[in-house]
Amino acid sequence: MKGRPVSVAVVGATGAVGEEMLKTLERREFPVGRLKPLASMRSAGNDITFRNEEFTVEELTHESFEGVDIALFSAGGSISKEFAPSAVAAGAVVIDNTNAFRMDEDVPLVVPEVNPHQISNRPRGIIANPNCSTIQMVVALKPLHDIAGIKRIVVSTYQSVSGGGKRAIEELDQQSRDIFNMRDLTIEKFPHQIAFNCIPQIDVFLEDGYSREEFKMIHETKKIMEDHSIQVTATTVRTPVFYAHSESVNVEFHYPISAEMAREALENAEGVVVIDDPANGKYPLAVNATGQDPVFVGRIREDNTVENGLNLWIVADNIRKGAALNAVQIAEKVIEEGLLN
Repeated sequence: MKGRPVSVAVVGATGAVGEEMLKTLERREFPVGRLKPLASMRSAGNDITFRNEEFTVEELTHESFEGVDIALFSAGGSISKEFAPSAVAAGAVVIDNTNAFRMDEDVPLVVPEVNPHQISNRPRGIIANPNCSTIQMVVALKPLHDIAGIKRIVVSTYQSVSGGGKRAIEELDQQSRDIFNMRDLTIEKFPHQIAFNCIPQIDVFLEDGYSREEFKMIHETKKIMEDHSIQVTATTVRTPVFYAHSESVNVEFHYPISAEMAREALENAEGVVVIDDPANGKYPLAVNATGQDPVFVGRIREDNTVENGLNLWIVADNIRKGAALNAVQIAEKVIEEGLLN
């Protein structure tokens, strides 16, 4: 994209999402005039490469944001809560990829294809990036909501281990090797063995029996879609896949909408690619979505058990659209709309 050069800080630059943020800034030709890669004391001093230039990762402090225009945070909720206010105080627009501020009423929760108008509504100077599984779902559902109005969503997710960070990726890799070599497994990142297994738990369980990940999908969807009348229920499952989340989504609408209408709307929707020829084995797959920007939708079919119902299969790279890309797209909108502080 074009625009005047801006100063960008990436907090958590050495993490899985932070690294992808840097790649996304470079790939999309974001107008970075000055880059500040920031991380914990443990990672400070490491070198990263951006646009064929070496940068030394700096230790994150409250004084790190002087002269920074946009601060991309992806280092954990506690880090965001502590340091994001300092970034705002220094004059930066904060785009936070954690769950620290998502449900705060005075912090917009933004998916650019769905509610870009909320970017300017940031009294605290912070814009929240939604949960990865929520992002891909609302990108696919917003065009359908505009046509027929969503009444109820039932979603089951099949989420890759990369959603848990680098250690989670390493654990799946190591457990797979250990199983093939008949060695004892080490279980640290997940509550159970993840290799060759599915775990119906992502994050901790709450008092009502739902996990925190399910809570996020339920409440973030309503906030992003700006319709709290939508009923949402979710079951989130961790699967032995390295990258890309898959979702089975059943949607009940207020008004009639056929599979053909939905398919046409999605084919014309921003950020969506339809792959829907199941008779010939063509539908979205996690292995094909990995490393790709769009949200892929297929298996579009009418639910004959309920009036105005549809079933969808939605797949996207959780590190890209589910995290880094969405954050950079928000930053692009900030610049395009002249909304820097």
